[in-house]
Amino acid sequence: MRLLKSQIDAKHGTGFATLLPEEPEDMWHAFNLIQPTDLLRARAVRRISKTSDAGSVTSQRITLDLTIAVTSTDFDIGSGQLHVAGKVVSENEHVKLGSHHTLDLELNRKFTLEKGDGWDSVALEMLREACDTTQRAELWAVVMDEGLANICLITEHQTILRQRVEVPVPRKRRGGLDGHDKGMEKFYSTTLSTLLRHLDLGNAMPQQTDKTVPLLLASPGFVAQSFLQYIKTEATRTTNKQLLALLPSVLVAHSSSPHLHSLSEVLSSPAIKAKLSDTKYAKETDYMDKFMALLRQDDGRAWYGPREVDRAVEKGAVGQGGGKLLISNALFRAQNVAERKRWVALVERVREGGGEVRVFSSLHESGKRLESLGNVAAILTFPLEDLDEDEDEDEGANDAVRDVEDMNG
Repeated sequence: MRLLKSQIDAKHGTGFATLLPEEPEDMWHAFNLIQPTDLLRARAVRRISKTSDAGSVTSQRITLDLTIAVTSTDFDIGSGQLHVAGKVVSENEHVKLGSHHTLDLELNRKFTLEKGDGWDSVALEMLREACDTTQRAELWAVVMDEGLANICLITEHQTILRQRVEVPVPRKRRGGLDGHDKGMEKFYSTTLSTLLRHLDLGNAMPQQTDKTVPLLLASPGFVAQSFLQYIKTEATRTTNKQLLALLPSVLVAHSSSPHLHSLSEVLSSPAIKAKLSDTKYAKETDYMDKFMALLRQDDGRAWYGPREVDRAVEKGAVGQGGGKLLISNALFRAQNVAERKRWVALVERVREGGGEVRVFSSLHESGKRLESLGNVAAILTFPLEDLDEDEDEDEGANDAVRDVEDMNG
């Protein structure tokens, strides 16, 4: 994302930012930045109808700049299209104030964003991250088994299924393996050709960076290893220089299934984590693994859920010395303004206390694991007990103790 212009008062949060999305990942950043009540200005196409003096009606499509107060957003992960609906708030000769309109944000088309409730610390961090291209890491992955392959792209913030490949493969039979072998060769050939179309090797490893985008092959059994051998054979046979250059970055791992959810398990393995340690996805997976390990120990250092985490922060247990707040970016897209402010305030309290905040992507497997825990969790610097008990129960228990003491008094 390129920042074309910015006038934001860091103290009061007023102002605007004009941005230009240049690649599909930027649309994900725009989706997270744009929230209900924000003001969004972008180019739009409207059909205008005119009635002549004779009573005939003609219509034409015109291009104009519109400013809307955002009411909702719709993001299509597969196509990378972002649709933002709202009410028109700037006067225009062709569009009435207050009328509803949907702006379709596209690559290489600028837009200007003004936050309805001001640019808070989380929004400013999202803006900085969106415009910082040096921190991005990508990983291509093929999770497969005999006859089935899921080709996906893992970026810093989302896991995108690019294509599913299915090729019928006959079962192995004693004394007649030809059908199975031919079926597997056709499957490998189809998977490789499909993968190459998506990789677009001429652009997958840009000249401006020394970082090679790795390719992860994972499967139950030896399917992934056999596919790698097929790739090596084809690269040598066709003398494809770009494919040969890609081979050193190919990683092979075991997975329990050929489905996308097994990626989380694959990236949790120590060998893969070591090789992909600089990717945001791997770091998120590592944090979730640490949290789950502490949760299993049940020693009061790992808590999840809005109420429990809020209480832990109030008691200063998510602060300096190892405290970590794990929070999903889905919470910052809440329709309710007060709800969004609640989570922003929680983040700021943790940071002020010296704790670490990790904002998880809701479109990664690690983010989905966090979603099952209420979208927020915490690793504490010191153990706390009974955070999940109702305050009313606590007060009732205290009253009972006082009554007993009075009776004994």
